[in-house]
Amino acid sequence: MGEQKNTLGELRGIAVSDLRAGLAFSESVYIDEENLFVPLNISILQKDLDKLAALGIDTVYTSGSPLGGDQKVQGVATTPSPGAASAEGARMPHQFMAAQKNMGSYRVYKTLVERINEMFIRISEGSVISSRSVNAISTQLLQALRDQREQYVGFVLGGDVRGYEMAKSAVNIAILSALTAQEIRLPSHKILYVIIGALLHDAGMFQLPKKILEKKEELTAEERKQIRGHPLLSREIVVRELSYPDEIGDIVLQHHERWDGNGYPHCLPGNSISIGARIVSIADSFEAMVSHKPYRNSIVGYQANKNLLADNSRRFDPDILKIFILTMGVYPIGSIVRLNNGTVARIAEVRASTPLRPKVQVLVDESNRLHAASEEVFVDLLTEKRLYIVKAMDTRELSELHAHG
Repeated sequence: MGEQKNTLGELRGIAVSDLRAGLAFSESVYIDEENLFVPLNISILQKDLDKLAALGIDTVYTSGSPLGGDQKVQGVATTPSPGAASAEGARMPHQFMAAQKNMGSYRVYKTLVERINEMFIRISEGSVISSRSVNAISTQLLQALRDQREQYVGFVLGGDVRGYEMAKSAVNIAILSALTAQEIRLPSHKILYVIIGALLHDAGMFQLPKKILEKKEELTAEERKQIRGHPLLSREIVVRELSYPDEIGDIVLQHHERWDGNGYPHCLPGNSISIGARIVSIADSFEAMVSHKPYRNSIVGYQANKNLLADNSRRFDPDILKIFILTMGVYPIGSIVRLNNGTVARIAEVRASTPLRPKVQVLVDESNRLHAASEEVFVDLLTEKRLYIVKAMDTRELSELHAHG
């Protein structure tokens, strides 16, 4: 059923007048029981404070402590965090500070997955969900991608949030869809539409009988028909219950339509499919291939991209597919690769202009020494011409290499 959400009775109130731009807390800060203000470890921005003032909100809630030893904030414990003083921060190793930053972004990612999971539970129970909550999650995800794009792309391939498979998939597809929509240069509000559509594209699945969703045997013709009807149910939730515009409704309704007109539910061809649905369709297929599912093993991002490119304009808009591949890179961020000198590395940064020469982080060096995560040894293949990628690896191969090393 998922973790229970905090109620405001379990949190402590903080006067908005005590907050300032740049302040962060060790736990998430909430406006009310349904709306997150800022996630844990994320600094408050001046525009966040301006928004509270415009809404007339004078109190927010958290169970955490202000980071940095701020004694001016009343209503919460003010335990100084490690490395708070500037002198101590200056002595802190760069690698450790970077690892802390990555850990903070992963906590935000995990929180997003958990909040979407709670939403899916409510849908399955027939309870009402709030569009304000969906909007808050979508806005938070978009901001996170703008601030830390590489980390979030890496989570799609390497995130290990267990027990929330459908929610994790929805967040991953929203990440991939948002990045593609940004590359296409859709307006900001249209990108948010795509994110909302991606998060809720399979919401209708939770209104189907559990015996169908959990069935391990082959589905009957009638059961397959019910499954294929989930886009209609998703649209009902998005348009009727949440009062979103038809543009978002079309994304969830059409994400199983095909470029060649052989999709469902309405066999729409080509450009008659909404651009948001065309984006989500590609992201959905990529995520399905790289994610770990109970019924099959995942494949590496490189092979997933090859599979997408082999589509030959049957399922996907070929122009958007090209943009997706350029956005992700031939070897997507987070992919594990082997170099020609035997080094095993993780893709850290990709460039559309030189897709075969990314920047990588060394995991196992050419002497077969396993590097600790905090070492952060990087190699830029654009400048290190003697090195090149010879193979994309599955994370299980890395585990086996470690076990036998």
